[in-house]
Amino acid sequence: MGQQQLLLVILVTIIVGIATVVAINTFSNSADSANVDAVRNDVASIAAAAQGYYIKPAMLGGGGNSFSAITFNNIAFAADSVSANGLTAINSNGVYVLTNGDDAEFTITAHPTSRIAGTPTLSSTATEGAGSLEATVGESTTTFDDNQ
Repeated sequence: MGQQQLLLVILVTIIVGIATVVAINTFSNSADSANVDAVRNDVASIAAAAQGYYIKPAMLGGGGNSFSAITFNNIAFAADSVSANGLTAINSNGVYVLTNGDDAEFTITAHPTSRIAGTPTLSSTATEGAGSLEATVGESTTTFDDNQ
């Protein structure tokens, strides 16, 4: 083989290697983005179920215009597992924690699976990447905050 052909083979090998690395990084970023989108959808689902719980009278199993007793045990959410106190739930998308429940509002903190090191558990929190997503839910409002 001539020198020119050898140089072309080396150049093509380098270009293919760079393209492979770029493709792997792009796929990884897309997977994280898809997981965060799924978590946002889950948080919106939790918020909607909680608002339904809020307006339902207490004698029918609702909150009676209060979020103070809200748990995953009294709202509809597709969780794989729920903690004993009902304030933490996990599914394939992430770990969700309910806090600061009072009459007017409560907070949902979501830890996406793609941002948790190792296998997610009910006690997992975000340890990689940008961190958690947080939503404050009121009677008719939901405010999102991405803790990047």
